[in-house]
Amino acid sequence: MPILQDDALLALFCSVDDFCEDFLPRLRACLLPDKKRRNRARSLSESEIITILTAFHQSQFRNFKAFYSGFVCPYWRKAFPHLVSYNRFIEYISSAIVPLCAYLHSLFGKCTGITFADPTVLSVCKNPRIEQNRVFAGIATRGKTSTGWFFGFKLHLIVNDCGELLNITITAANTDDRKPLPALLREAFGKVIADKGYVSKKLSALLLEHGIELITEVRKNMKEQELSSADKFLLRKRAIVESVIDQLKNISQVEHTRHRAGTGFLWNVFAALIAYCKQPKKPSLNASKTGDLVRA
Repeated sequence: MPILQDDALLALFCSVDDFCEDFLPRLRACLLPDKKRRNRARSLSESEIITILTAFHQSQFRNFKAFYSGFVCPYWRKAFPHLVSYNRFIEYISSAIVPLCAYLHSLFGKCTGITFADPTVLSVCKNPRIEQNRVFAGIATRGKTSTGWFFGFKLHLIVNDCGELLNITITAANTDDRKPLPALLREAFGKVIADKGYVSKKLSALLLEHGIELITEVRKNMKEQELSSADKFLLRKRAIVESVIDQLKNISQVEHTRHRAGTGFLWNVFAALIAYCKQPKKPSLNASKTGDLVRA
């Protein structure tokens, strides 16, 4: 099974550790003092925790307990000499959620003028067990897609023409796909390509005020819109963002229904997105055409 080699594991840790050395002191300086809190030194640093969580999503393991107990502890003991038990490691994860999210944000790419937007389902429970779910009671909601109803959340993401993540957000399952788009595109420019779920004159006008042109497919009851050949080409290439989502779900395992706590859901999503950002090869447009499309 594909597992990180020693040099790749070292490169991942160095990248995470360099970030944490700069980020953690600034984070702690912003926290309010808590005299009752005991700051005991932990066996594992935040850098080591983030590295292990990301490495899990870069492997073919589908169960974190099996990965940690069956692989990390026996085979990576030299790389992580102060490994703790599985239960203790799970307790440590909550302290790494904020730096994990911040590290993910540091890996986002830059807007090139061509942006693809799409949401995807993050189901946290199978439908027959919705009423029995206690972990996400009062948090997750029911939503509906073209394939039916689900219980959980939505992951909204935007990517550039190189397949790099530009921004993400997580919303309730019943949130309109168009609602979080303006916030996601705060630092974007140029053209945004999306499916017909984003059709809205009000949204198009709002984005146009900020120099962003929204290009979408049309619904069955709408007239065909007049588009340039470049815009038609970009609509056909909207499969890029769908390929990104496919890789997140089938390779990085961003979605599963075995969460036992909200923190487990969060670290799983963030670490899966980091694993995708670390992939050397991503779905992308033909680089030779990108410049012409931006100017079109």
